[in-house]
Amino acid sequence: MAYEIPVTQARAELADLINRVVYAGERVVVTRHGKPLIALVSAADLERLDALDTPVEERAVTTVSAAHEVASASRDHHRFGLTAEHHRATPS
Repeated sequence: MAYEIPVTQARAELADLINRVVYAGERVVVTRHGKPLIALVSAADLERLDALDTPVEERAVTTVSAAHEVASASRDHHRFGLTAEHHRATPS
């Protein structure tokens, strides 16, 4: 639940509002005439919101490219009856 405050009051209490967002983890909605105008959120919340704007395909590619390659254990080849090995091609 966000804390709502009129814009006129928010001007006078900006430093306190920033502290509430940063240290207390609150979200503050600044209103004008009772209608939401803006929201003050932490930088971490903003990063999560930005991530939601990233297309799913782009997030998947980023996740896959960031994954570490896992080396296969050669002893498991015989254990599981594997007869072939894959070797990455070296650039010419």
